[in-house]
Amino acid sequence: MNIALCHESVLPRKGGCETYIAGLARRLVADGHQVHLYAWRWDAPALPAGLRCHAVELPTRPRLLRPWLFSRACRQRLAIGGHDVSLGFDKVAGVDVYYPQGGVYTEAIARSMGKHGWPVLRRTLAALRWLDPAHASFAALERAQYRHPGSLVIAISDLVRRQFLALPGMTEARIRLLPIATPPERFREDDRQGRRLRFRERHGLAVDHVVALFAGMNYRLKGLEPLLHALTRLPRGGLYLAVAGKPAAGPFARLARRLGVEEQVRFIGYCPDMRDAYFAADLLAHPTFYDPCANVVLEALACGLPVLTSRHNGAGELMHREGPDGTCAEGYVIDDPHDHARLATCLERLLDAGRRRRCAEAARRTAEGWTFEDHYRDCSASWPRRPGGGCARRAEVAADLRPAP
Repeated sequence: MNIALCHESVLPRKGGCETYIAGLARRLVADGHQVHLYAWRWDAPALPAGLRCHAVELPTRPRLLRPWLFSRACRQRLAIGGHDVSLGFDKVAGVDVYYPQGGVYTEAIARSMGKHGWPVLRRTLAALRWLDPAHASFAALERAQYRHPGSLVIAISDLVRRQFLALPGMTEARIRLLPIATPPERFREDDRQGRRLRFRERHGLAVDHVVALFAGMNYRLKGLEPLLHALTRLPRGGLYLAVAGKPAAGPFARLARRLGVEEQVRFIGYCPDMRDAYFAADLLAHPTFYDPCANVVLEALACGLPVLTSRHNGAGELMHREGPDGTCAEGYVIDDPHDHARLATCLERLLDAGRRRRCAEAARRTAEGWTFEDHYRDCSASWPRRPGGGCARRAEVAADLRPAP
């Protein structure tokens, strides 16, 4: 097949969506497909050699217009590209298959407000969002994509599928539920013990320390603040926390110091090879306030790590519940990340080596039950086969891709 992938930026070091696009492109190229990437910028060494990259030039414009201009430029390229199918990921319209890794934009914004502890603050900030022209523009762009009955929408989790069904005009027939999965080559276990020891030595972690890994770029959204508070409720020195992702951690380092847990926290910053962090850890702590389907959870399961996450994470749907309190075979799914006591209780239970071992075994089974090959097979089978680019060539799409007023 001749396949087009459309995303403004593909820099895998930036986060899960761009890592996923690189992995999908690599698998498609390996399968013999002719794959084209339309993007403004990309990291060539992180992409497969056979991928054909096309620069989509974007003039200097306000932030609220960038997705509209990118979508229009992609549509013009797709119309003459002779592609069998076009795929778009987040803030792009006019494609055959829309796979928003961030979920429904307006829902993502609303749910992310949960990171603020005060209800009044959450409501105030949510209301102020609608005074931002960029917010209204992005929401309008998303509606432009969903309006086309011939396009397919892929939901990254059932959490996201329910969001889609709440949209006007959206039907079950247009939605495919397809959780992401981790390419196995990303976490080959060569030299696992060596990586574990070297990482711990580099960051001042002893061999016998129980280490929880927190990984993400948006520390506040992913629940680092309540995690630091939960540490204060655990036996002193019982659990150490390695924080990987965003290099700048000033406010959270100060919070750890104010809470008296700074000796138990290591701010790692950007980790070039996440295997080092996963292999050095004993569990993953990801009490997020919103994640459509956190790639970090799937990667941790693939590495055989117990997982603690929240019900606001679509990846938690892959974990096997064992009780009404959120206990799972692989770890725990808590209801409210702001519940520091519950968070601490779950972490304390994972201090038990036997419990961690059982969760680790279950994590591996879960990861093996839904592999990247399963995902790839179901994903490619769901694409419409329309020689010439399908809906990306229809005139009505062109009309809908005028920038929002």
